[in-house]
Amino acid sequence: MIIYPAMDLMGGRVVRLKQGRFDEQTPYSTAPLEALRQFTDAGAAWAHVVDLDGARAGAPVQHELIKELAVAASLRLQAAGGFRDRGQLERMFDAGVARVVIGSLAVQKPKVVARWIEEFGAERIVLSFDVRMVDGTPIVAIAGWTENSGQSLWDLAAIYPQARHFLVTDIGRDGMLQGPNVALYEEIARRLPGVCVQASGGVTSLADLERLPTAGAIIGKALWEGRIELREALGFARA
Repeated sequence: MIIYPAMDLMGGRVVRLKQGRFDEQTPYSTAPLEALRQFTDAGAAWAHVVDLDGARAGAPVQHELIKELAVAASLRLQAAGGFRDRGQLERMFDAGVARVVIGSLAVQKPKVVARWIEEFGAERIVLSFDVRMVDGTPIVAIAGWTENSGQSLWDLAAIYPQARHFLVTDIGRDGMLQGPNVALYEEIARRLPGVCVQASGGVTSLADLERLPTAGAIIGKALWEGRIELREALGFARA
């Protein structure tokens, strides 16, 4: 399992949101570059960096900062938030970002995103699906979790047989420190065995990581609030 320590950015600062609500944010004093250095010192090979302003605006806001971080960092960055056109992806890759995460656009413009996967390669594109459980079905939300797409995770997965990486967030668990939705990830593993899934939302302890049947796990609030020590999580994942 790959552990992705997460860093969410608003206005150039590191913050965490509660269930994606922009009016419920917790700011942290650590500067973004210093946070990446701390991740590297702990032994992380990857970091997950999100432009929350871009995700809310539906257009890049902090991509220049992410590019600066990619140039300065010694670990690989997976960047998310506000990607809308091919040129934005190309500039990120040119700056050294290893993977770009596509969220709402993967729902709204699947033909465009499918072309990007073909052009840049399935290893460089992560499709992010934020879901709410409705009568046991994972329904995908878009536009910073503010809109219901009306489509299930299974519907959208069928559109992208060439995709290699999915990032799946259970919105109901995100930022709540209540543990991940293991049943959801087990069902994904059964239905989509060829996809490398990153679990996001609710990871609070090493025991949570042990229960996950996924190729990766994103750790955010639990890391920033000291509930999980990154070095221990990385050691557990490599064991």
